[in-house]
Amino acid sequence: MTILILYATCEGQTHKIARFATDTLRAAGQEVALVDVTAKTAAVSLDGADAVILAAPVHERRHPEAFEVLLAARREELKEKRTLMLSVSLSAAFPEGLEEAQDYLTEMEMRTGFTPDAEALVAGAVKTGEYDYFASQLIRHVVLRGRPYDPARGAHEFTDWDALRETLASFLASAPAAPAS
Repeated sequence: MTILILYATCEGQTHKIARFATDTLRAAGQEVALVDVTAKTAAVSLDGADAVILAAPVHERRHPEAFEVLLAARREELKEKRTLMLSVSLSAAFPEGLEEAQDYLTEMEMRTGFTPDAEALVAGAVKTGEYDYFASQLIRHVVLRGRPYDPARGAHEFTDWDALRETLASFLASAPAAPAS
């Protein structure tokens, strides 16, 4: 099976997740192409892909605009492929944030008119060294408000790699059988 991974990243965690997915799927014997859709020179072609994995982070309740524009513009082509959406957010790191993380995904689907075949809420990371004062205050007082992590402790990765591996395996297992030759 040929799998295309289309991703957007802001601070690098979604890129790390997309690389992990690429490596995991290749180890499972799949052919994988990885494309950063926010790269100015990225050529996005769905030709030859049997399935598409979409991965994007959430910042200020939204996935990146370029990512959402791609989904909206290519939704008919995407509907012809098996798709898995990996929505990456800090809200997904905490049980009490899962409903909010799902809301981000639902809102994206409403804006783009595209609903993937499968979806996963993936916990992101706190990258304290990359935040300016405003962003650090937003993380502390809005995103992580009342949650059991103090960003003053420094950078922290919340991504559950084992759960992501299981999500990818489940997506592969749900693939239709290849036609007999």
